[in-house]
Amino acid sequence: MAVDTRRRVVTVGEAMLQITPAPIGPLAEASTASLSVAGAESTVACYLATLGHHAIWLSAVGDDPIGERIVSEIRSAGVYTAHVKRDPSAPSGVYFKDPRVGGPTAVHYYRNGSAASRMRTDTFADFRYLRDDLIHLSGITPALSSTCSELVETVIRDAHAAHARVSFDVNFRRGLWRAEDAAGTLAALANRSDIVFVGLDEAHELWDTPTPEDVREVLPQPELLIVKDGSVGATGFQRSSSRFEPALSVEVVEPVGAGDAFAAGFLHGVLEGLELSACLRFGHLLASSSLSSPGDLGPVPTELAASAERTVHDH
Repeated sequence: MAVDTRRRVVTVGEAMLQITPAPIGPLAEASTASLSVAGAESTVACYLATLGHHAIWLSAVGDDPIGERIVSEIRSAGVYTAHVKRDPSAPSGVYFKDPRVGGPTAVHYYRNGSAASRMRTDTFADFRYLRDDLIHLSGITPALSSTCSELVETVIRDAHAAHARVSFDVNFRRGLWRAEDAAGTLAALANRSDIVFVGLDEAHELWDTPTPEDVREVLPQPELLIVKDGSVGATGFQRSSSRFEPALSVEVVEPVGAGDAFAAGFLHGVLEGLELSACLRFGHLLASSSLSSPGDLGPVPTELAASAERTVHDH
């Protein structure tokens, strides 16, 4: 039997059933909808599995048909889901997209008291991090509950104890907590991580930082800090140097999920040992694909697909 020598990418966080009007339009006017599965961390895992990496998703779902749909769809993308917990006493989360013509897409969550919100520091006590692992987390999870916040702290601590690297997407969600409540927690978690993603708009709301350089002053600790500025581009800070990579021109169909696609593309470059500029380009490529698709998971662009083929063949 062949031994899988690929580095593991371990993601931790909630995934939900996503309900989107089909065709795209205001939720209040919809008579039909499409069902899919989405969650910041699981989306990253699905993309990275598609790109040939050994992706593992740690989470909890309800012991219900929605939970089964969530796990099944993520597993079908090639993600390892054997450690996902089923909670018979709590439901799986659901959210609705409300696309607005000429405006941003609103998102309505129904996740209070969900199985994932009940995750605790000992939920994955049987899971062990390895030296070469890359752990991906987001700022959504600590907003779900106090026990989830403690879980994120524990994951970062245990990952670093195993000499694994931690990736953290700030992912501030106004619907989950206020900026004044989130600012200190998210800055502390980011500064304990090795790779950090943050949007310039959310950073400005959290920490009053109008420029990428201002964000770097707030987050000096990460080895890699990526500050995304929407359709303008992204600035990557690596130790004392920085690099700006402009965004690609794309016709936006639906914006939700593009940030997770960017993170996955960038992390693919990191796992391939590429330079910062190439990692940023991969991030933009995958984000552009997501922006052009009505779902959170867009098709893998040709350049990334070729890179994924090399990944598979190398292992």
